[in-house]
Amino acid sequence: MQLIDGKATAKIIKAEIAEEVKRIVEAGGKQPHLSAILVGHDGGSETYMKNKVLACEACGFKSTLIRFDEDVTEEELLACVKQLNEDDDVDGYIVQLPLPKHIDEQKIIMAIDYRKDVDGFHPINVGRMAIGLPCFISATPLGILTLLQRYNIDTAGKKCVILGRSNIVGKPMAQLMMQKQYGNATVTVCHSRSTTLKKECQEADIIIAAIGQPEFVTADMVKEGAVVIDVGTTRVVDETRPTGYRLCGDVKFDEVAPKCSYITPVPGGVGPMTICSLMKNTLAAGKKEYYK
Repeated sequence: MQLIDGKATAKIIKAEIAEEVKRIVEAGGKQPHLSAILVGHDGGSETYMKNKVLACEACGFKSTLIRFDEDVTEEELLACVKQLNEDDDVDGYIVQLPLPKHIDEQKIIMAIDYRKDVDGFHPINVGRMAIGLPCFISATPLGILTLLQRYNIDTAGKKCVILGRSNIVGKPMAQLMMQKQYGNATVTVCHSRSTTLKKECQEADIIIAAIGQPEFVTADMVKEGAVVIDVGTTRVVDETRPTGYRLCGDVKFDEVAPKCSYITPVPGGVGPMTICSLMKNTLAAGKKEYYK
């Protein structure tokens, strides 16, 4: 069993990005600029945003954070999005989700200029990804693809089972894994209502677990030599920890790991690659790689 170290891989990629940014700036080019909108004071979002700022520093990017209180109106948020769309110095930006219930998330996403949509959530980027055109790929699926490539894990023709059908992970991951230029695999998507879920997993060469249920994947669901990618990050109560909780994945790691050829841990697996992928998208936005 080999552990897929997302933390170490992300560090290497950020150093590579920093080198490229240095060359761009030394040649008289523009320093990439990532901006972010954060609404409210959710603990998870605060931590995630702090890590994004640190990643920008590591990559040599300029970064700005725009904060709003929980009671911000939809109109105020849309005005801020419009301002970022029109700011030539901002190459890419994100609106941290989830947003408060009184704001229509889809309306905000639709208002983002797809050429600056480094989260890859705008329907134009989602549509381009689905048919294999160059675009911003949402960060978690891109991070998983990068890990598979960096560890030289052969996916072509393999049976890949994806647990979960969210717009952020499950659906884009399925699209990418079936496409010839990415996974080139045979893909099955399972979810909470799938009656043959266990059987599908037992036959899978690759399992990508993004179902949002702690320790859902157990040893009896995994065949010998399978590759297991754990996307889950749920906070579970743990009074032995100073924080009072620990992060738990969708895979029962201790019992599943011995059966795997490769497996990602939680934390330190997919998580660091998500932020790293956002940096890759921001660099591409700065270079106008996909959209002129």
